[in-house]
Amino acid sequence: MLVDEKEITITGRLIKVARIKDEWYEDIEDPISLLQKIRESQLKADIFTFWQRLPDTEPKYNYYFEWDYIAATHIKSFEHWYKAQIRGSARNMIKKAQKAGVEVKVANFDDEFLRGIKDIFNETPIRQGKPFWHYGKDFETVKREFSMNIYREDIIGAYYNDELIGFIMLAHAGRYAMLTQIISKIKHRDKAPTNVLVAKAIEVCEKKNIPYLVYASWPRGSLADFKRYNGFVKTGLPRYYVPLTLKGTIALKLRLHNGLGSKLPERLLLPLLDLRKKWYTRKYRCL
Repeated sequence: MLVDEKEITITGRLIKVARIKDEWYEDIEDPISLLQKIRESQLKADIFTFWQRLPDTEPKYNYYFEWDYIAATHIKSFEHWYKAQIRGSARNMIKKAQKAGVEVKVANFDDEFLRGIKDIFNETPIRQGKPFWHYGKDFETVKREFSMNIYREDIIGAYYNDELIGFIMLAHAGRYAMLTQIISKIKHRDKAPTNVLVAKAIEVCEKKNIPYLVYASWPRGSLADFKRYNGFVKTGLPRYYVPLTLKGTIALKLRLHNGLGSKLPERLLLPLLDLRKKWYTRKYRCL
């Protein structure tokens, strides 16, 4: 639904939470005006949430807020990132990829590249311990879905013997660039393509004078370690929650707006995630 020329999406079943669909790319300059128009619209939501985008990290509105944590790195130069921001283990992985003969370059969004994407997607039905939602998609579906935002993206591919073994979709969001898709073939993991892809993304950002690179939200577990080793920092952004209904007001008071899963401490969540991974591995007979 469009409100004030912004597309609004709604998530949640019991508590419906609305937000701007492209909040990673759009700022809300006048939340008071937008909220008024939302209340006057036919939008059926209990809470409206919005945040301040990087690098605007200091809260400036009087609404209730919580910290939303993203993975971000401040780019001064590729050399500074390589020598001062990443861990020695990440540097070793980049060198390993280069010695293995992995070639990383800005790629063309053409049918050959799309066939390479499809091949990567169909390598395994499970990634990060859960069903991989791109698995099994045909060529036309992949082409349609990944062409939607290509106007604001650079594509970076990692190649080994002319085979696409990993890629990044590097989206430009005005204030920063984002890794909206980063994935590599598991069978080529020994060549460290993901590390050298991140390095190339930093290089592209430097050339285009982009001061920050964002790697989605800050996760839990091993993925957080990968981001940390590659120079990304846990960065807090204020996320505001504004009730639109009585139910929304009660949900905020009881802190039910983010679901029960968000309240689990890491020491309890990580064993559950590991159990989920084992269950799906057995289900799909994957190693």
